[in-house]
Amino acid sequence: QVQLVESGGGLVQTGGSLRLSCAASGRTFSIYGMGWFRQAPGKNRDFVASISWSGGRTYYADSVKGRFAISRDNAKNTMYLQMNSLKPEDTAVYYCAASKYASGTYQNDILYDYWGQGTQVTVSS
Repeated sequence: QVQLVESGGGLVQTGGSLRLSCAASGRTFSIYGMGWFRQAPGKNRDFVASISWSGGRTYYADSVKGRFAISRDNAKNTMYLQMNSLKPEDTAVYYCAASKYASGTYQNDILYDYWGQGTQVTVSS
């Protein structure tokens, strides 16, 4: 089993920055792809960004390209999401996820086997 815990959320003004972290524990050797999703109240859970095992492949939703950067440190069993130039529409609960699949773009939530509890990000104007 794998457990994921998000941290780093909070309240920021428009244009500000936050760095989210996702700490994995348990059978972390079984993790390949990882990703971030977000969900606003009353809305679907949307793909934000994903990253392959080595970090050599990254994928971003169009809405965050150029503003967000995903990374991972496998030695620390931690994934990060650096969020810059934040906008009010970025307000959501952000979830980290991990997949046991060794290939793919990791943009669909059906590819993920483990999920964190989420961390709230609120961007005010």
